[in-house]
Amino acid sequence: MSSTDTAGPSTEAPRAPDSAGTAADAEAGALLGRARNALGDALVGSHISAGELWLRVESESWADLAAWLRDTEGFGFFSFLSAIDWMPSPFGRDMDSAVDNTLDQPEPKEAPPTETGVSGGDTRFQLLARVSDVTTGRSVIAKADLSTDDLRAPSWVAVYPGADWHEREAWEMFGIDFDGHPGLRHIYLPGEFEGHPLRKDYPLLARRVKPWPGLVDVELMPETDDGGDDGEGAAP
Repeated sequence: MSSTDTAGPSTEAPRAPDSAGTAADAEAGALLGRARNALGDALVGSHISAGELWLRVESESWADLAAWLRDTEGFGFFSFLSAIDWMPSPFGRDMDSAVDNTLDQPEPKEAPPTETGVSGGDTRFQLLARVSDVTTGRSVIAKADLSTDDLRAPSWVAVYPGADWHEREAWEMFGIDFDGHPGLRHIYLPGEFEGHPLRKDYPLLARRVKPWPGLVDVELMPETDDGGDDGEGAAP
């Protein structure tokens, strides 16, 4: 049964007992208890589903979480690190083709509320990373809230060297600084490039020139020679 670290009971419909799933959830619950003892108030959210544990911490404790997972709990395999911009896109149909917007003017509408995933969140931007214990098959998804006014967090490279280029990508695409990283520099974009393309408020200017694939203007059927609509006598 899934569980979320929030007040109140789970609202999920009951499922048939699964001894393997129950055991995995129990193990994840025990790990959550140890995380609370180790991280204290820095642990601000969690979630358990199918034996996998989400841990959300304050950004200042991001590297402390990495060190605890590797050194104390044996999560030695680093899978990935990236970021999420939870803000709904402000553009809507602004990225449609110019023809579509001319023929069918989009109506202004309120932006949908921001949702921040199963372990919760208090800010627009979050870091996320996944690590595993290859001997047991356990895995943990780590998350951290980032201040919109100061997008930075301690680097994981000293703990998990494989996080090097992942942090460079997050720096490049989201504008997140990683304190202690050995060398934040561009991977994909030229050095003079301005902006961060994976932020929701970054305009994809190329799409105002060329619409998204699939947004094709519908062509009318060719007219017949006699003006009829039965298709007879149509030009080849």
